[in-house]
Amino acid sequence: MKTALRITALLLSALMLMAIPPIEGSSSGIHSQASSGCTCHQTTIAPTISENFPSTYNGGQTYNIQISVSGYAGSNGGFNVMVDKGTLSAPSVGIMSVKVNSAGTSATHTTNSYRSWAFDWTAPSSGSGAVTVDIAAVAANGANGNSGDAKDQMQLTIPEPGPTNTAPTATNVFISDAPAPAPAITQAYYDVDLFANYDFNDPDGDPDTSSQIRWMNSGVTASQYNDQPILAQGSTAIGDLWTMSVTPNDGTDLGSTVTSTNTVEIIDYDADSDGYGDQSDAFPNDPNEWLDTDNDGVGDNTDDFDDDATQTTDTDGDGYGDNASGNNPDAFPNDEEEWNDNDGDGVGDNADAFDNDATQTTDVDSDGYGDNASGNNADAFPNDPAEWTDNDGDGTGDNADAFDNDATQTTDADSDGYGDNASGNNADAFPNNPAEWADNDGDGTGDNADLFDDDATQIADADGDGYGDNAAGNNPDVFPNDVNEWNDTDGDGVGDNADVFPNDASETVDSDGDGTGDNADVFPNDASETMDTDGDGVGDNADAFDDDATQATDTDGDGYGDSPQGTNADAFPTDATQWVDSDNDGYGDNPDGTDADVFPSDSTEWADSDGDGIGDNADAFPEDANETLDTDGDGMGDNEQAVLEAQQAKDEEEEAAARQQMLVGSGIAMLVITAGVVLILRRRIDSGAEMDETAKDFSLPDLPSMNAQPAAEPMDTASAYQPQPAYEAQQAYQPVAEPIATQPVDDSALGAFLESTPDADPTPVAAASPVAAPVVDAPEPTVANQWTDESGHTWRVMSDGSNRWWNGTDWQKV
Repeated sequence: MKTALRITALLLSALMLMAIPPIEGSSSGIHSQASSGCTCHQTTIAPTISENFPSTYNGGQTYNIQISVSGYAGSNGGFNVMVDKGTLSAPSVGIMSVKVNSAGTSATHTTNSYRSWAFDWTAPSSGSGAVTVDIAAVAANGANGNSGDAKDQMQLTIPEPGPTNTAPTATNVFISDAPAPAPAITQAYYDVDLFANYDFNDPDGDPDTSSQIRWMNSGVTASQYNDQPILAQGSTAIGDLWTMSVTPNDGTDLGSTVTSTNTVEIIDYDADSDGYGDQSDAFPNDPNEWLDTDNDGVGDNTDDFDDDATQTTDTDGDGYGDNASGNNPDAFPNDEEEWNDNDGDGVGDNADAFDNDATQTTDVDSDGYGDNASGNNADAFPNDPAEWTDNDGDGTGDNADAFDNDATQTTDADSDGYGDNASGNNADAFPNNPAEWADNDGDGTGDNADLFDDDATQIADADGDGYGDNAAGNNPDVFPNDVNEWNDTDGDGVGDNADVFPNDASETVDSDGDGTGDNADVFPNDASETMDTDGDGVGDNADAFDDDATQATDTDGDGYGDSPQGTNADAFPTDATQWVDSDNDGYGDNPDGTDADVFPSDSTEWADSDGDGIGDNADAFPEDANETLDTDGDGMGDNEQAVLEAQQAKDEEEEAAARQQMLVGSGIAMLVITAGVVLILRRRIDSGAEMDETAKDFSLPDLPSMNAQPAAEPMDTASAYQPQPAYEAQQAYQPVAEPIATQPVDDSALGAFLESTPDADPTPVAAASPVAAPVVDAPEPTVANQWTDESGHTWRVMSDGSNRWWNGTDWQKV
């Protein structure tokens, strides 16, 4: 049983050993593993590998290589570097923690106690091509296992240095609506393509290799058209504004980006459908032509010289016209290699190294100077491409001669432009200091460093204000660290530039710029004020009362202040004619001013329109000087009403007396008339006379209506039978249709009676006389009442009781 267990244990142990992966790493390093990386350490953490292999190598040169790993906790580590060319070797001095294999192609660590290593690499011989370098490194945690560590690997390619490359340039960048050599355009129809045009220039002669082209619409890059030399017509829309840029590429370097010189607006219409709008198509009805750049009548597609009206054909296709009298004529019209002979020496300019000089044609050393010693610009050193002239004749070519125009100088050790020969012209006082060459003031400090090169007392100017820092020197700076100040004339500690009053130590600032310093200026922030004599807070210039603190303004300029609480306050601040209102009724006391108060001591009155001494407010009749009161409010003044009432009382008394007299007179008249009638009848009866059927009517006529016009005076006895006077008082308020004339009484019967009665007294019976009224000198009557009757007549009752009627012209008394 025990034997079986032992055998089983041995088998299990063997299986476990077989399952363990081979250990590829080692604390003492491992070779030739860098290309596949460190597979023994299981981790996803990548540290940072640093190396200093050269970017290019020089054949056979030995480089000291430094390798390090970082970016992970701990201090243990390891590495392996493999090269496919050149030789690795351990350094002869320095760190000894690196070992190299016998082939010199692999280097690794000798101990895991470091994270940086050094060794040498000798580059292969020139012409060996690019070198591949594989690097693997581990930043170990020191736990003596293959987990929990950080590892990474990298590969380098080190080329041999090739010839230097100069970045290309792009010029003449523009957009056209046709292939080159179409000109730049500013407008194109919607159905034409836009072409990117540019001249590719490469000093090294490298070809254009995928130069970058970008199209922008209204300044926004349309990336979908990147690197397309032609912007297809379907990519544009009417109203677009297109520009284009080119970044030239020679396959090695990119040049500077250049934007087109023109912006193209997409427009409409193209009558001949040639892809060019009518507005820009020189041949709008010819689909084969659209441009005539030179305006020679030949379309650009046919015209070999579409920008030159003097040329149209080019037989040898060299770009120069066959027309000898045109622009750029071809001096060799059948030789495509030649077209010009600028110097007229019979040698075409392309073959002539000096096409503008008939005295020179060749240049052996290609330095630009002709080999013909007797020609122009002869090469003094025809076999030395670096030299051709010796202007100063000192035997040193001008290119090597730092002073080719000065035979006394040839070298300039510090390259400052001043010769090293102390006895030569423009000798350098500081031959080994490129920053200095002269010391004008002899103070031992070069003029460039010496800010005061013509003043030996000053050298430095810390604040750069032009005044020296040396207090004992000329023009010393009182404020050496203040670029804005250097003098302090009044010694107040404020520089003259900042001191508004540089000669007055008591003032430095004038905030409001009024010429008075802030210390003395009561109003330092108000340029219009400096003093406040009365201390009321208002400057004297603005203060109308600068010696009265209670007043400051006088709006109406009458000499009285606007402030109601101040001295001599103006009750009417906007009225120059008034200033006092004793009774505070709003009307000024000045009788000559505006709205003067007639009653300056009575706040209830200010006007007396009728001048009766009673104010308009209390005067019931402000426009009538004869009236002031209307006690009963009937619109008639108390004075006029008293007169009228007295007259009415008088009239009523007279009327009563007249009525009594009328009754007495009427009775007597009736008795007389009755007696007369009786006598007449008695006589006729006695005489037997027959009464005539047509006997006269002795009855009294009708009395006039009481509405008739009243008689002006009482009747005399001759008018006994006329109507009695009607008193105006009775007629005062009775409208009538029209004034009625007084009718005479028919007294024929009375006459016959008197004639037939011899004994009758012929004297008419006198009517009873009314009681005579005393004569009173009454004042001119006034209107007591006025109305218009239904017939349209206007009547008045006067204050004396009389009536008036308007006849259309004047008032008639009735």
